[in-house]
Amino acid sequence: MGRRRDLIVIGGGPAGAAAGITAARAGLDVLLIDKATFPREKLCGGGFTGRSRRHMGEIFGRDVTPDLFLPCNRFRLTAGARTVAELADAPTIWLTMRRAFDAMLLSAAEDAGCGMATGQRIASFDPKLGQVVLASGEEVSAPVIIGADGATSMVARRLFGRAYDPARVGFGMEVELPRDGASDADAVEIDLSAAEWGYGWSFPKPGSITVGVGGIHRRNPTMPATLDRFLGGRDQDAARLRPRGAFLPFGEVRPVPGMGTTLLAGDAAGLVDPITGEGIAWAMKSGQLAAGAAAEALAGRGPEMALPRYRRAIAPICAELRRARALRWLFYQPMLQPAFLRLLAGEPRLQRRYLALLSGEADYADLGWRALPRLAARMAGRSFLTGA
Repeated sequence: MGRRRDLIVIGGGPAGAAAGITAARAGLDVLLIDKATFPREKLCGGGFTGRSRRHMGEIFGRDVTPDLFLPCNRFRLTAGARTVAELADAPTIWLTMRRAFDAMLLSAAEDAGCGMATGQRIASFDPKLGQVVLASGEEVSAPVIIGADGATSMVARRLFGRAYDPARVGFGMEVELPRDGASDADAVEIDLSAAEWGYGWSFPKPGSITVGVGGIHRRNPTMPATLDRFLGGRDQDAARLRPRGAFLPFGEVRPVPGMGTTLLAGDAAGLVDPITGEGIAWAMKSGQLAAGAAAEALAGRGPEMALPRYRRAIAPICAELRRARALRWLFYQPMLQPAFLRLLAGEPRLQRRYLALLSGEADYADLGWRALPRLAARMAGRSFLTGA
């Protein structure tokens, strides 16, 4: 059976690093496995919200720093060539490059005592036995395993037969542009007309600008062409820039985030905001909660209690993402979107609310249960109170 551990974490992104550091601090003998050697490239817009900042401080004891994060208060919402809203004093969003950010989190987990097996591919995984065999032939096992290996999760495929529903999964593509001389180098831009059931983005970073498009994959079968059109409006050639693409769960929360004594966290559990595409905050928090549930189960009634404990712990996150999904059709449904954009363009208060959600300064729960019918009524031209 090879070496026996208390916990195995598969995946070294924010969810895996949060699980690793939480488990190590709880006194567990934990091993984190990832096929990549860090630092490694990771496709991501790199938006880092106030919620992400709070979770990073709570879990890792770190705060945003100028070497990794660029604060931005300028925001522009567009629909193609039309500017819907532009604010110079928006709630702060920090922008970061995942290559450096993920490596920093993983280093913090290692410093806390989390064992590392990075640059190691997995040859086989048996969730019933809690056994992982690495490509090197090394075997390791544990009573609880956390799959934090992203949208195309090998762990989820092993448990459920597939990592995501192809009819619902999102897909994004992006490129990095130089910041020097760019007219929009200091503004976060969201273009709600760039993709079907999704958006385009331009995010300034400490040394570049990340430009991309993303949306429901099935509704955007020619995403490379979509990116090419989006970049063409910025006088850029997609082919020359070598774009990268990746799948995104986009709010498809798993009803049960695991099976048996195997738990799923972050993108592997579908914990991505279906409106904004944010996943970093929920990845860190779910990794922490999964490891906490594992530690409590191992100290109590046994490993089979880890999943029930974890389900209870992440229930508020799942409820929040379900609220977001209920609102998504107002933002992205093609027949409704023009009315939503007209409403947004004419109401500064609504713009502030949208930015509060985007920046992680507010939750969808803060809107109140009447938000959806109220917003729909206003889009239909009927008046009602603007309060939550």
